[in-house]
Amino acid sequence: MAGAGKSTFVQRLNSHLHTVNPSRPPYILNLDPAVAHVPFEPNIDIRDTVDYKQVMKQYNLGPNGGILTALNLFTTKFDQVLELVEKRAETVDHVILDTPGQIEIFTWSASGAIITDAVASSFPTVVAYIIDTPRTTAPATFMSNMLYACSILYKTKLPFVLVFNKTDVASHEFAIEWMHDFEAFQTALASHSGSRDADGEPTYMNSLMNSMSLVLDEFYKHLKAVGVSSMTGDGMEAFLDAVEESRDTYEKEYVPELARARAAREKSLQDVKEASLSRFMRDLAVDRAKNPSGAVDERWESEEENADEDEDVEVDVIDQREAPWPGQYIDVTRMRGQEEQINWPRPG
Repeated sequence: MAGAGKSTFVQRLNSHLHTVNPSRPPYILNLDPAVAHVPFEPNIDIRDTVDYKQVMKQYNLGPNGGILTALNLFTTKFDQVLELVEKRAETVDHVILDTPGQIEIFTWSASGAIITDAVASSFPTVVAYIIDTPRTTAPATFMSNMLYACSILYKTKLPFVLVFNKTDVASHEFAIEWMHDFEAFQTALASHSGSRDADGEPTYMNSLMNSMSLVLDEFYKHLKAVGVSSMTGDGMEAFLDAVEESRDTYEKEYVPELARARAAREKSLQDVKEASLSRFMRDLAVDRAKNPSGAVDERWESEEENADEDEDVEVDVIDQREAPWPGQYIDVTRMRGQEEQINWPRPG
């Protein structure tokens, strides 16, 4: 989510991985074309390929439209990005992608889906959803974040980790309790201001959040959540442990599903080809039944038949210097002898 501290989190994660294993530093990609400054040195930066301000000016776009268009343009070259990452695959343990903060721009756009699917089909991939913990203390904001996380999880179908950032400002324990204890969330929701109307009845939003918390109860059971501080580095080890567990989930669940999807697609393409060929053969059979002679006329002649026809053809060899031949140019003004006198009739 925008403003949750994603870039700072990437910087802290980068620093932590450099400290843990200096010989195998992470490979970092910045996919946010509108960021003015990043607190880390990315290996691949979208700003080196696409000029965000020029895109806005050239296509007459606003900020979000400019980010989306820049991401679309960058996606057309993403095969080259994958090639660069694959070349470094043997020397790095972690590849980190810092995406734009606007969820709708990356998660729900065609370019974001292409990038996610391309990376996930090539490398073990885990999605980390960064949450601003101090801003999530209100039940309504917490529920909004959980709905965002749920939508991203079911959109990407990838292993997912909730990262409650800024724990140096506010502890994330309340959020963990709300996720695992339905009654605790109900108590917090009831005590929150604005949960009841003037008559003392629960408001519409209160009833909606109660219902949504029941729906998301099953979602919480399969979700990993950790608290980190991008300022102090607290919780980074817990996050990396969650990533390793999610990698096992990727190998056991996503890879088989990807193989099934590829097999289904190949079968679908093969079925389309076979159906097209069958339709062509049926149309050809109907055409031959209606016009039998046409099939004979359109039949290709064999090489033996062509050879027999060539033997029956008589070829006259003409010496062009001895006698006139068909098509020869003849100057009619020189057909008569020079000594012959011609009396041309006079006019009138």
